Formats: sequence, structure tokens, C-alpha cells
Amino acid sequence: MNFKLYKKIIKDFLLRLQDIRFSGQVLFVIIVLMISWSGVKAIQTNYNLQKQILKLNEEIKLQKLENTNLALENQYYNSKQYLELSARQNFGLGFPGETEIIVPNNVAMSYIVPPPHNNGSNVSTVSNQLFWQRNIQSWIKFFLHQSV
Repeated sequence: MNFKLYKKIIKDFLLRLQDIRFSGQVLFVIIVLMISWSGVKAIQTNYNLQKQILKLNEEIKLQKLENTNLALENQYYNSKQYLELSARQNFGLGFPGETEIIVPNNVAMSYIVPPPHNNGSNVSTVSNQLFWQRNIQSWIKFFLHQSV
């Protein structure tokens, strides 16, 4: 029974297509849809191209910053301060009248405070926690009226 109903609907539609006004409206709707689809595709293409342009502009800015950084680094390497420091460190040179004092390693290390040992305890300290973990714990203590 459904087949006869569908057949009748298709037959009525084909009969309506013979009317020039209805055919013109259908053709107009098809043309409008095609133009709209073309416009949407053009907008999508422009959006993708704009994203690429922005990405390339950011890369250009980054490259300019790196070039500026290298230029400043080259200026530093050509400065008198760097040449003096390099001569002191690499060649042991200094100004006339300066004396170099060499301190034995064991004497120098005796003045350094050793770092605290953790003896294998797995207790997490506040300094080992991430910022957001400390922040959440502080808020919980605040709302529960505990000392922070």
C-alpha cells in the first residue's frame, strides 16, 4: 500500500513540474543553494588562508626576535667586557698588579653547607606539590575554617 502512495506522490510532483511557475521556483531554489554553497566554501577557504597567514606572521616575529637575540649576543662577544672575562677564565690573564689565589678543592668545599638528606621518606612536602594542588588545599582549609 505504501508503494502506491509513493507512486502517487511522485506522479503529482512530476505533474507539478510541468507548470512553468513551479519549475521556475524549483530552479531558483537550486541556483540559490548552489550560490550559497559556493559562498560557504569561499568563506571556509579564506578562513583557512587567514589562519596560515597568522601562523606565518608569528613565525616571522619569532625569527626576528631570534635574529635580534643573536645580534645582541654577537655584540656582547665583541665587547671589551667579554674579551677581558674570556682572557681571565681561559688563559689565566689579568691586569698588571693582580694576583691569582688558587684554593684547594677540599678547603673550598669545607665552607659549603651540605644539602639535607631525605633518608628515603616518601612524605610529600609543600614545596614538592604543584601550585594548583597547594592552591586547592589552601581553599579547602579556608572553607573548613582550618589554619592555613
